[in-house]
Amino acid sequence: MNWTGVIPAITTPFHEDLSVDHGFFARHCQWLVENGCSGVVALGSLGEGATLTFEEKEAVLKTAVIALGDTAPVVAGVSALSTAESVKIAEMAADAGCSGLMVLPPYVYTGDWREMKAHVSAILNATPLSSMLYNNPIAYKTDFVPEQVMELLREHGNLHAIKESSADVRRVAALRALAGNRLKILCGVDDLILEAALAGAVGWIAGLVNAFPAESVALFDAAVRGDRERAFDIYKWFLPLLRMDTVPKFVQLIKLVQEEIGMGNARVRPPRLQLLGAELEEARAVVAEALAARI
Repeated sequence: MNWTGVIPAITTPFHEDLSVDHGFFARHCQWLVENGCSGVVALGSLGEGATLTFEEKEAVLKTAVIALGDTAPVVAGVSALSTAESVKIAEMAADAGCSGLMVLPPYVYTGDWREMKAHVSAILNATPLSSMLYNNPIAYKTDFVPEQVMELLREHGNLHAIKESSADVRRVAALRALAGNRLKILCGVDDLILEAALAGAVGWIAGLVNAFPAESVALFDAAVRGDRERAFDIYKWFLPLLRMDTVPKFVQLIKLVQEEIGMGNARVRPPRLQLLGAELEEARAVVAEALAARI
């Protein structure tokens, strides 16, 4: 597992009856990698993992593994209400052929460090798979601060990366100062990628990449090689779309963008509902403006 480059947090496509569309999902995985992405992360928040049954999660992972074969790794998002269920998902992901895990704190319950460390440690101990800790205090109310991340690094040899989504770019420098090359830092906030890359992030778990993979890769590559002028030109064009990744209806918005460019549909599972009225028209206008000025 190489935790670098642009790795999409891939959406889960649905048929009209809201069953998983495995045929399109396989093609989407392949299209993203063909356009320069270095793997996919399935079953995350953007992948609506919370709405999938255990059996559906297993089928999604197997579809991705078969679709990508040896061309790129598949990372499984591990999130559940309980530690036991999270461990079960991690073990299933290993059996399904995944190359890595994205480890989340438990849904709903926000515990103290002792409890969150025990939860994460149980998942990391469940398999030998290379793992990435997901730090998103905005969404999950659990903040893995750099000193706690270091504690986990010292105790778990298979913890290799962190998806840093605190929206505080200073965390990148803080983690680099403490962990050095021991930890790969990946940005998990779409409209912070340029700043994070310039601060030393080596990867991007991206959202709008589901619709614009080539542009996402071009932006990231320009940023990490220090071509600031090129990176900023792409970023300035991309920002209105990237900001869709940072609002409560990010799943609906990103799937709508996919539909607007002809790479997917806008269907989501309840409790989410598709956009309507002014919200829909405003989002379509942003997409239309971006397409008209496409770099």
